[in-house]
Amino acid sequence: MRATAFATLTPLPDPARRPEFYAGVPQRRALAWLADITLSGIFAALLLPFTFFTGIFYFPLLLMVAGFFMRWTTLAAFSATPGMVLTGIALREGDGGQLTPRTAFLHTLGYSLSFAIFPLQLVSAGLMMTTRYGQGLSDMALGTVAMRRML
Repeated sequence: MRATAFATLTPLPDPARRPEFYAGVPQRRALAWLADITLSGIFAALLLPFTFFTGIFYFPLLLMVAGFFMRWTTLAAFSATPGMVLTGIALREGDGGQLTPRTAFLHTLGYSLSFAIFPLQLVSAGLMMTTRYGQGLSDMALGTVAMRRML
């Protein structure tokens, strides 16, 4: 486990007692999502020459695969996507620790499924705005939580 401000948080801070960890997280997640979608598009566009530009014909699939790997690798390494880093949030395991590569993969898979099945994305966004810890569907299934980075 890396030495961070979260390393000593076991279990997760209670939102009623420590609301500063959760203040504005749903809005920050929305902004992070926009940044990550944009970065995924740029990354997929940079891959086009390596497909001899045939990737134009299946660009949505290329975008999905590029986004999946970008999200998975950054969550596994930093417990945050580039958009999350930009907005000052990170995902944490239920014990407050950083995501394991396995949890990062499963979270990315759940995100991808909810993105592919639009009603699930709406349900997930609604849960983020209404649940105690601001968890989406993938978060609830895995016990992960998005929190502000408190440095």
